[in-house]
Amino acid sequence: MKILTTARTVTVALALACLALGACARHTPQPSANARLQGIYTREWQWRMGQLPDDEDSTKPIADHLSKVDPATQAMRLKYWQDVLRQLDALSRARLSAKEQVNFDIYRAQIVVLIANQRFRDFEMPANSDTTFWTDIGYTARRPFRTLEDYRNWLAQMRDIPRYFHEEMDEMRAGMKRGFTPPRVTMDGRDSSITAVTEAAAEASLFYTPFREMTGVAPDRQTKLRADALTVIRDVVQPAYRELLQFMRTEYVPGMRTTIAAADLPDGKEYYRAKVREFTTLDLDPAAIHALGVAEVARLHEEMLAAMRASGFKGEFPAFLAKLRTDPRFYARTPEELLMRAAWIAKRFDGNAAQFFGYLPRARFAIKPVPEDLAPFYTAGRGGPGVYLLNTYDLKSRPLYNLTALTLHESAPGHAFQIPIAMEHKDQPAFRQLSYLSAYGEGWALYCERLGLEMGLYDSPYDRFGMLGYQIWRAARLVVDTGIHSQGWSRAQALDYFRQYTALPEREIGTEIDRYITWPGQALSYYLGERAILEARSRAEHALGERFNIRAFHDAVLELGSVPLPVLTARIDRFIAAGGKGPYPDME
Repeated sequence: MKILTTARTVTVALALACLALGACARHTPQPSANARLQGIYTREWQWRMGQLPDDEDSTKPIADHLSKVDPATQAMRLKYWQDVLRQLDALSRARLSAKEQVNFDIYRAQIVVLIANQRFRDFEMPANSDTTFWTDIGYTARRPFRTLEDYRNWLAQMRDIPRYFHEEMDEMRAGMKRGFTPPRVTMDGRDSSITAVTEAAAEASLFYTPFREMTGVAPDRQTKLRADALTVIRDVVQPAYRELLQFMRTEYVPGMRTTIAAADLPDGKEYYRAKVREFTTLDLDPAAIHALGVAEVARLHEEMLAAMRASGFKGEFPAFLAKLRTDPRFYARTPEELLMRAAWIAKRFDGNAAQFFGYLPRARFAIKPVPEDLAPFYTAGRGGPGVYLLNTYDLKSRPLYNLTALTLHESAPGHAFQIPIAMEHKDQPAFRQLSYLSAYGEGWALYCERLGLEMGLYDSPYDRFGMLGYQIWRAARLVVDTGIHSQGWSRAQALDYFRQYTALPEREIGTEIDRYITWPGQALSYYLGERAILEARSRAEHALGERFNIRAFHDAVLELGSVPLPVLTARIDRFIAAGGKGPYPDME
């Protein structure tokens, strides 16, 4: 080929090159909407995991420090999440794939809640009657330690406790100044979880737990690590907890508010409405929730009366409750008996699982007693990945007729079943695998209690009464939570309502009411979540008729992970439109 060298030819060639470059610039591929969204949520999740403290379900590596909670850090977090929301809203949802549209809907709702919590400065109330920052540290001590680095990081984390406590106490003082504290009645005398640390010998301390059986560490290193741990517990951890105890007893508890309603907090009505949205994932009027609760309590009360009559009892409802609360045959004699009965119920579920679920999680769970330092103020039980914690404290408050419903809720097919399934879906982004939304998670677990009827796990009218008692307990929460936080109910009024309509033991009634007072809106998530699942199932059964497959339906619900209720509703609409096909066709 000849090279053209004339001036005209060069000029034409340059012009053509410029046109080509311009065209290339105009058509340079831009990241797709999918890729932009994936970049946003991947970066933010990694950042979020470095910002937020561990909790009882943490799957993060054991860190060498505790999170920062000072005002500058809190302001930085608010700005970061606001920037993320702006990036999300700049995307065109319509240009996302169907899969990423679901991710968008779930993820954006998470960011909105995180922003609201920062805007209302929830971090200025880091302790209530149910959850505290100082007991959350202890969950790390109970996690599996597998490497030398885990033990070294735990030592470093313990050394960071004084700094962390000072920042938390400063935030609590800021909350006190504006009246943003838990109600005093719910926290007075609740310092046993602090004295459990200050009064224990270092060798018996919760913080020493990982060093008792040191797996993954050579024997010649264990002696030095144990000695370092004892020194840190005595010289750093226990003095920090003593300072915290002094702060709680002489400054914080005396300075707490004497009112109980969320409406009495700064921007209280707006704050409570935000909590309703956070925990239910729905924008509902508290008055409408209250009315629904009243109607559902009345309906369930009639079902409980029918179960009472089926037991052969001839008296009135209050007398039946008195019998249940005092008859020794309904109570375990030892903690071991309670634990073993729960284990038997869990194994009975295993024998029925394949009839109701196509996808079964690979993960197993243990059944353990609630730790002694938490038990006096802990709920009857809690479940999560790898564990079902059962409260064996004060056995006369742990009726056996509730145990089947409790076990189905907390172990399998409830929390210790649903959460591992979410974690096993590796094709989903981490913010779906590892997040937990109360309306979905608690709604599913409550649905599992009633599912036990279909599975044949309630052997007697007393067991069925216990299940209905748990159902009405959650319906009564709709009444009590909205009553306390938006309708001016007193604590005594809430206690009386529970005594009238639920079969809960007196200790548990008090623990629960204090929990609702200090955790506005959370109690609403259970019944509203279950209701959404039941309504979705009813629609599917009606639309599909004989094509309805319970295993496929459950798989469709569980493969989502933990999602807002509108996302669940949309998923079941797609399930119906697809003719009842679940996500795992070979399992239908």
